[in-house]
Amino acid sequence: MSAEESKLLVRRLVDEAVGERNLDVLDQIAAGEFAETAKRWVSPFQSAFPDFEMVIVDLIADGDKVVALFKCSGTHRGEWLGVPATGRRFENVDEIYIFGVQDGKLVSALGVEDNLSRLRQLGITPQAD
Repeated sequence: MSAEESKLLVRRLVDEAVGERNLDVLDQIAAGEFAETAKRWVSPFQSAFPDFEMVIVDLIADGDKVVALFKCSGTHRGEWLGVPATGRRFENVDEIYIFGVQDGKLVSALGVEDNLSRLRQLGITPQAD
């Protein structure tokens, strides 16, 4: 696969699976355990944050890897991590993921998310002094 084709898999993950809430696209763009994990992650997160949005800031592809930087936002309208809805919103939380690509599909993801900022914006974790 070319670098652009690999990046397109991540764009489709963000645009179609997350943005359009089309989990069926995961069968086309992902494989193996990653596909199943993505399905189990996306749906409950969207229930907790029905207006959840991922904006792609940057995509870098090299060989069988795609590195993605996202800015994420959403309003806490349902239970998440055992915490009832706060009605509060988080904005522009950074997420960085390294996706593995094999045989034209996403097969793995390792991510770092700024969950402390997310929790603070939602009022779940106290602000630092």
